[in-house]
Amino acid sequence: MVTHLKKLPHEARLEELGLWSLEERRNRAEIIEVFKMVKQLSSVPWNRFFKRAEDFVTLGHSWKLVKDCCRCDCRLHFFSQRVTNRWNSLSQDDIDVAAVNSFKNRLEIRRKRQMDFFKD
Repeated sequence: MVTHLKKLPHEARLEELGLWSLEERRNRAEIIEVFKMVKQLSSVPWNRFFKRAEDFVTLGHSWKLVKDCCRCDCRLHFFSQRVTNRWNSLSQDDIDVAAVNSFKNRLEIRRKRQMDFFKD
């Protein structure tokens, strides 16, 4: 449909059109789902997948999640393992917003500042 982009590689086309890759969209959707769980906007309780950090001296924000130790590689690909590091790297301002759309806007701003935030 966009003929002048035909010869460009896939990543260059996405950048030219301002689109997200599938990996970025999946990671964004996962972190939004964690936000909904934490704010109790989801039917799934957050403590079904995560444990909150017990220590009160946390850098970043007050909703740090503990990443479980795993002995096998297959566990590394579980939802709770994939999203924990990205969630813990958010700021307190990102977590304190009340609405999902506000959180999505904060994620968009973060992506513009830190291009590889949603890439593994």
